[in-house]
Amino acid sequence: MKTLLFFLLPTLFLTAEISDARLTTLYRSLNPESISELFAFYHLYPNTNEGLQALSDAWELMHKHRTEKNLLKENLVLPAMEIDSIISLVNKQPFETDIELSEEQLEMIEMISDHLSNKKLKGHSIWKKEELFALPPEEIDLSHALLLYQFEDDPLKVRQYEATLDLIALQILAHLPIGATDLEKIDAISHFIFYEKRFRFPPHSIWVKDIDTYTFLPSVLDSHLGVCLGVSILYLSIAERLDLPLEIITPPGHIYIRYRKGEETLNIETTARGIHVPDRMYLGINTRKLQERNKKEVIGLAFINQASVAWQKEDHQTTVELYEKALPFLPNDPLLKMFLGYNYLFVGKEKEGKKLLDQIKDHPFDFAVARDTTPEDYLKGKVDAEGIKTIFLHVDETRTSILEKQEKLQKVLKKFPNFRDGILQLAISYLQLGRGEEAFETLNRYHALDPNSPVVEYYLSIVAMNRFHYSQAWKHLEAAEILTKERNHSPQCLKQLRHALRCLHPDPEDKL
Repeated sequence: MKTLLFFLLPTLFLTAEISDARLTTLYRSLNPESISELFAFYHLYPNTNEGLQALSDAWELMHKHRTEKNLLKENLVLPAMEIDSIISLVNKQPFETDIELSEEQLEMIEMISDHLSNKKLKGHSIWKKEELFALPPEEIDLSHALLLYQFEDDPLKVRQYEATLDLIALQILAHLPIGATDLEKIDAISHFIFYEKRFRFPPHSIWVKDIDTYTFLPSVLDSHLGVCLGVSILYLSIAERLDLPLEIITPPGHIYIRYRKGEETLNIETTARGIHVPDRMYLGINTRKLQERNKKEVIGLAFINQASVAWQKEDHQTTVELYEKALPFLPNDPLLKMFLGYNYLFVGKEKEGKKLLDQIKDHPFDFAVARDTTPEDYLKGKVDAEGIKTIFLHVDETRTSILEKQEKLQKVLKKFPNFRDGILQLAISYLQLGRGEEAFETLNRYHALDPNSPVVEYYLSIVAMNRFHYSQAWKHLEAAEILTKERNHSPQCLKQLRHALRCLHPDPEDKL
């Protein structure tokens, strides 16, 4: 609307009454597929033929994909506030004051959007969050469920944000032909989110402290900023309304969206304006496969993101409460059990913590090559709860923060010299400081304790190569290849390392 008003206002100042020819020119310059532009034009010129035509055009667009269309009666004048609300909700700028809709306005928006696909889901009509647990994942209305948790005592707030999403969906549908393909829908959603409304990943200095803020759907809508989970939830919420089937994929510490139909696969990287990134780019030395999540699990992931902020602030009681909220949505997730188990230890619930850690200690996560060693080390007395805390200390990439964490790790390892993840984190701190010799010694210390970590063998190979210890580099590379192959994984990074090493030194296994 602001762009349109900027274009139209000079004409209003130049002459009290705009000429018919000029008005016709302005009408023809409108984007014929923009509901908000057409409504804005009508709002400015409601008593002209062109204004009434713009109203009729906007009404047609809003009903474009309906089987049964509500007719726009002659001489109908919509209340000015309803026009303003539609324009403002779709065109809301980052951090603008919230627009409060009346009951009448909400009912009007709900009426014109009742054909959207998410309205058919059983989860859309639920107003008690406890009832969500009994629903199958495919019946969950993702945006409704998340808003219900955030505003459970304020249903009007839930409806307010749902109205925003409904109008966004109608605006996107206005650009799509009848019977649009899934790929056309993806292009339209991506264009609206990333180019028309310019949703972006927040600056590192902001999101690292408030990742939960940029996960919540209302915050993402209000600020046009969101971390991977936040923008993915927005994308999925719109896709639900457009009957667009998407998969939810979670590499460790990340989430993106995937479209799959037969042999056709398209990844949608929401932190990079929706571009396609090949699956192999998300795999790593210890990540052998990508987890697919359902909508129910995404609700749990939102709580996990929120918990990570509380953990960083060392508010372990709140962290426990948030992980416990996530548990009904992710009852068999080993990573959640591990994190909740650690935080039980941190708040003094040793029995509960040990019980969860004992469930996962002998089993590698399905997506991982190697199992996590800290649960076993704790249960065998090789580290205590305070020692576990140190490996999760945040580092902001400044030398001071790295040194602070390094000092605390050294104190822990003085008391618990066989704490494997502590040794690995210490080696990483040396690498971050560019101290290759100490890193090499520390990694070899880990290798002497446990030669079954593909990550450690990979690091050892790289550091050995950089220090011209080529025979050792080959030895550790081959060890990493064997360990990953045992879990049916052939990571790209090992192939690249093999190529780089072969350029410097012949493979000892090669025969002349």
